[in-house]
Amino acid sequence: MRPARNSRSLLLAAAGLAALAGTAEAQSIAGGPAQDATAQLDEIIVTGVPYGISQNATTIATTVIDEEQLAVAPAASLGDLLNGTPGVRSTSFAPGASRPVIRGLAGPRVQVLTNGVGLIDASSVSPDHQVASDPAESSRIEIVRGPATLIYGGSAIGGVVNIIDGRIPEQLPEDGLDGHLSAQGSTADEGSLFGGRAEIALGGQFVLHIDALRKDADDYEIPSSPISQRLADAEGLDRDESDVLPNSFSELEAWGLGASFVDANGFLGASYKETDSTYGVVAEETVFIVLEQQRFDVRGAYRFDQGPFREVRGSYGQADYTHTEFEDVGEPGTVFASDGYEARADLIQRERGGWNGAMGIQTLSRDFSAIGDEAYIPSAEIEETGIYTVQRLDRDRYGFEGGLRYDRRTLTATPFGTTREVERDFDNVSASAAVFFRPAAGLFAGVSLSRTQRAPSEVELFADGVHIATGAYEVGDATLDNETVTTLEGTLHYDGGRFRGDLHVYASRFDGFIDLRDTGAEFAFDEDGTIEEFPIFAYEQTDADFRGFEAEAAYDVWVNGSQVVTLEGAADFVDADTDLGPAARIPPYSLTGRVRYTSTPVDLTLEVRHVGKQDEIAEFELPTNSYTLVSLFGAWRPFADPSITLFAEGRNLTNEEAREHASFLKDIAPQPGRSLRAGVTYRF
Repeated sequence: MRPARNSRSLLLAAAGLAALAGTAEAQSIAGGPAQDATAQLDEIIVTGVPYGISQNATTIATTVIDEEQLAVAPAASLGDLLNGTPGVRSTSFAPGASRPVIRGLAGPRVQVLTNGVGLIDASSVSPDHQVASDPAESSRIEIVRGPATLIYGGSAIGGVVNIIDGRIPEQLPEDGLDGHLSAQGSTADEGSLFGGRAEIALGGQFVLHIDALRKDADDYEIPSSPISQRLADAEGLDRDESDVLPNSFSELEAWGLGASFVDANGFLGASYKETDSTYGVVAEETVFIVLEQQRFDVRGAYRFDQGPFREVRGSYGQADYTHTEFEDVGEPGTVFASDGYEARADLIQRERGGWNGAMGIQTLSRDFSAIGDEAYIPSAEIEETGIYTVQRLDRDRYGFEGGLRYDRRTLTATPFGTTREVERDFDNVSASAAVFFRPAAGLFAGVSLSRTQRAPSEVELFADGVHIATGAYEVGDATLDNETVTTLEGTLHYDGGRFRGDLHVYASRFDGFIDLRDTGAEFAFDEDGTIEEFPIFAYEQTDADFRGFEAEAAYDVWVNGSQVVTLEGAADFVDADTDLGPAARIPPYSLTGRVRYTSTPVDLTLEVRHVGKQDEIAEFELPTNSYTLVSLFGAWRPFADPSITLFAEGRNLTNEEAREHASFLKDIAPQPGRSLRAGVTYRF
């Protein structure tokens, strides 16, 4: 049964028409046909390099999704939206809850940030926990793949996704007003999205920001039975020929206000945001989740006229997050809460003779609690403080980069079945070094070496109970040590005008890799007189090797003024082995081809994406079959003023059965079937 929501529609309505579009601006690569990152190589990125650097001159693997791409992207949650970006997949737990998987790594190894600071949610605790910031709220998303992310600490051992929402304006809007409105609908889930944002100059140097968003989707249509043939064969199950995935609905409302003082030397501002979300849990047909978060942020920067430093930047975020799991309508069960703050300050050096650099400090404090019959981890307190420096010398034809970071992390909890409080302290030291060359015009080549340490999470240390979301009894280990990864990565960027390319090849060696493994044993769980058996999964520490690549290329085969026909291709691959065998839920290779036509009034894209089968699997894990998805996207700007865009898309046009191997639910929840989507955006 789909629950009734305690909606905050009056607040959304009060936000006015400007609230109608905040949604479309926040979507990403997986939204329409996957974007061509090579076309964005001149983007200036700030995630991972606080002094900012051109994307075609960085030794770390990055992808930027800008405002124009977000404006026509689908109404998907973060992981599903980014799925298909080279090196990125999704936990694909349900439309309401999906988190990015980067180079086969997920959970606490992938940091999801908002404007460079943590979300202070519980999305890394479990794959059924929604990310507290929806991509439709953003004006830009930056993705960093790999561990060379020293300004964010060792928890970003797999990568970083930074959602930049612009809620605290950093500059005055042109002509005193800037924003957009957006609306779209889709057929597979009878979904709708309405959103908007506006920045208004209030005389002189003050700017007001307002945004709001509403998303609504029913259970989505699927091309086959929810149960995979492999699971049916293994368990002797019947495959229902259902045309929808039960309990896959999702609803979300979010609104925010921000204001800034802006002048020639910098800015100072604050913002407030509320998020209310309700979504079904596919693993249990009557279970649904209600998420609420209230968040307050302060951010500012000051630019110095002279001296060794050109700028100081500061950010502070504080949030109250509650995730309530309902067994059925009116039957609240386990409640997860995460309250706390994160703050950082960055001091950016003035560029001198090609030398750039920054140093900074970061601190966080978070109280996590889980209360209820299905709380499988105890309440915990997390404290962390880190300091870092990153430096870069660029001599045009060659250059060097390096960085160093130290973190102190403390986790405190009272494990289940005891009365004794346990405190674990971890000291993490991370470092990176790189050399790069520009041997010819348009060509950039770099090699980087990094050593990054991560402290185990509260779940890995203290879990002890049935985790309904993953269908397992999870057992942590309070004696786990730091996880350390050493990564060697090679980078090539090429921009020759009509031909562009991007290649990253990497090999990572993990010392003390923390893996959740099926022990082969089972736990009998008595729920209201009904005995259910759950496999016992335990967190174990071993060594592991990850290796892979991401590649993209684009060639303009025909150019006539503003009209361009481009052929694009992309591929990615990751292979992961541990001393205990293949790592679990590692996504298979993918190949993507696109034909893109762009012009002033019309854009058209045909995409074919093939994802291979995965049969290199962990013990007790089932393989997945290969699949091929065909999608067609079009956008039309019918007026001389291109501020209005009409767009339409057909996804999975052949109605292919597709299952995401990185998902815990791959054998009971296929991806959506054929779907048509249409919408309109208006920028002002």
